[in-house]
Amino acid sequence: MKIYVQEQRVTLVGKAWQINYMLKKYMKKYTTVQEWIDEQKSKC
Repeated sequence: MKIYVQEQRVTLVGKAWQINYMLKKYMKKYTTVQEWIDEQKSKC
């Protein structure tokens, strides 16, 4: 399972069940994809 967070998008690479699991996990933490991207930018 790989997750690439870029400036304009998030790319998940893996098996379908892995992607579903991770999306459900991240849905609990972030309400939008933009929030997810912004937090990753601030960590760098």
